[in-house]
Amino acid sequence: MTSYYDVDAILTDAQKVPCTFELSVPALGFLEGNMSGDVKQGSKVELPLWLGEMLAISQSPSLVSLDHPSALSPRVLNALKADARTVDLRALAPHFYNLGARVLELFEEEEMIEVLSDAFKSRAAVIADQAHNPRGALGEGADFLRGLDENERQLFRASHDSAKAVRTWMNDLKK
Repeated sequence: MTSYYDVDAILTDAQKVPCTFELSVPALGFLEGNMSGDVKQGSKVELPLWLGEMLAISQSPSLVSLDHPSALSPRVLNALKADARTVDLRALAPHFYNLGARVLELFEEEEMIEVLSDAFKSRAAVIADQAHNPRGALGEGADFLRGLDENERQLFRASHDSAKAVRTWMNDLKK
């Protein structure tokens, strides 16, 4: 469970997701960039995740249906399956794994769970390696590190700080 004041959760909920209006709604044309008018049934609009979720579950029949965000499209999932290390997650969504977790709360998809878990595991090994080898992080690993999402950046910092603390401890023992 996340805290009400969790900045990462707030930023994740602000991520835009595609929604399809199931009913026509008067005077909401501004959501489509229309300053006046109605939102017609079948219109596709990108809304913040928190709003799309509320509109999808608020009444029966639902006002909107949520679609998968482009960051979790089949194309991205296939790229993660092929080689997760080559995907720039930050460009897709700064809070990629948090977005995935929120989407999985709404849609039950076993394959997506497996792909995201495997991607995180394979990338975590590279992150730990880069954190322990500072020269790699500055050289060929720099592009990979720029593409880390926020969770991976926290993992990198923790790995880097722990490796530095172990080196300091080992040097203190030698003295």
